[in-house]
Amino acid sequence: MTSPLVQALSEAVEIIDLSQPLYAGMPVSPNHPEFRLVYIRRHGDSVRADGGSAANEMIVTGGHVGTHVDALAHVSQDGMMHGNVPISDCFQGGKFISHGIDQMHPVVTRGLMLNIAALKGVDILPGGYAITADDLDAECARIGKTPKPGDAVLIRTGWGKHFSGDAKTYIGHDSGVPGVDASAGKWLADKKIVVTGCDTTAYEHIAPGKGHAVLPVHRILLVDAGINIIEHMNLEVANEKNISEFMFVLAPLKIVGGTGSPVRPLAVI
Repeated sequence: MTSPLVQALSEAVEIIDLSQPLYAGMPVSPNHPEFRLVYIRRHGDSVRADGGSAANEMIVTGGHVGTHVDALAHVSQDGMMHGNVPISDCFQGGKFISHGIDQMHPVVTRGLMLNIAALKGVDILPGGYAITADDLDAECARIGKTPKPGDAVLIRTGWGKHFSGDAKTYIGHDSGVPGVDASAGKWLADKKIVVTGCDTTAYEHIAPGKGHAVLPVHRILLVDAGINIIEHMNLEVANEKNISEFMFVLAPLKIVGGTGSPVRPLAVI
């Protein structure tokens, strides 16, 4: 029987899952390993005296596979990490002793979704479309809200609709992938937000045929501003519900020295 408090909360609160499913064969950035799940023990392999049986699996994955958040340890520039700290000061004894994902605090804050596809009147932005600071300003004007220090800002391009279809289309090497450009990255950094995410594999604008050769927005956000980045988000349910403002909840796994972590971000309405 559900308690009155739990029942009241369930009726008053809606939780929207902002993550993509994890499965073998899902789209993965060419810079990272593929996801694998193998059942090590199956029901019936061993049966207890009372007839009970159990199954378990081994999961092999990278820290930047599926919906995940980048640690500050993920990117350096000219030998320096966020805070102008040399890599040698951060990486010692075979692991990151600072800037790792284990040092990222869980996030519970106001979230804003800036729906640039809706702003442009399309369901999915074209491949290679560069979202500019002017686009972000225009979307804030459209929804009547603007980021404040400490917020989480999610950018919807609509490209996440390709995630469960053709992996080649989603990765978008030939077509390019929509995402924020350097001007928009600087705009976000100036707002002093704590985390930002997008529904694509690399968060930022990828030009047609260029792949992940250079990622300047990663430098602006992770190295210069210390703002964590979430990639491979699922923003379609929030889009269908026309939601732009919500409570945002994010908790990375406490992987000591990790450069990223799988996550299941939530929007609480």
